[in-house]
Amino acid sequence: MNDPLSEVIALLRPRTVLSKRISGAGRWGVRYSAYGSPSFCTVLEGGCRLAVDGHAAIALEAGDFVLLPATPAFTLSGFEPVTPELIDPDVAAAAPDDVRHGRADGPPDVQLLGGYFAFDSPDAALLASLLPAVVHARGAERLSTLVRLVGDESTEQRSGRDLVLTRLVEVLLVEALRAAPGDDAPPGLLRGLADARLAPAIRQMHGDVARSWTVSQLAQTAALSRSAFFERFTRTMGMAPMEYLLAWRMALAKDLLRRREIALAEVAGRVGYGSASAFSTAFSRCVGQPPSRYARVLA
Repeated sequence: MNDPLSEVIALLRPRTVLSKRISGAGRWGVRYSAYGSPSFCTVLEGGCRLAVDGHAAIALEAGDFVLLPATPAFTLSGFEPVTPELIDPDVAAAAPDDVRHGRADGPPDVQLLGGYFAFDSPDAALLASLLPAVVHARGAERLSTLVRLVGDESTEQRSGRDLVLTRLVEVLLVEALRAAPGDDAPPGLLRGLADARLAPAIRQMHGDVARSWTVSQLAQTAALSRSAFFERFTRTMGMAPMEYLLAWRMALAKDLLRRREIALAEVAGRVGYGSASAFSTAFSRCVGQPPSRYARVLA
């Protein structure tokens, strides 16, 4: 069975760039400006408060896991009211491995292991937009274990480190999204796959992206009328069916062009175009430059 979620994560090409321990004690609070790249953390012990801009505040406790695929501005603090210290995430990335907030002496009230990573895909913004803005999993033992493994691997300079980290972060993303309640997710792929009617149609689109799909064909797969399918898909996924199919085709095309392993005509065929010229026209309209130039820029 085709797995659209795994395909999106593989296409995002995640890689770890930073992992560190964070602790806080007493009255403390820090506010991070928007970072854009994905970030994650697991609470090792104690508890704290997380307030992500545009979302309700969350009381975190030991065993909790949080993933922010695009990391908007957020505030992390203890539970006492405090004016947070402003933090530049780019500056914080250069800080020591262990960061302490609030009272410097004595045992911490909370300990977290967190990090940032990057998506190497040129379509990272589009693909990340298909995922929930905030993933919060409570009592996520498997995720906590994965975060610890990422932390251990990122601090060592062992052979194969980069490959191991890449695979760990891919698994971390899959596990995080598995743990997220899809039916409560914002419009996007996770919510679409949680819809029993839409999921088969989404899987068919991903499983045979080169097929000349019509809304009527997809509606039949979903056992819905054409109009009901179109409305439900658009509301659940955040974009119309053919818009989603086109975006996915272009994301795959960019990945194939980036690899430079096959000819332009074969790229065109793999993403549903009968000729290189038809593909070039569609690609130029969507991306703003012809595929040949796009491939040269990435070379």
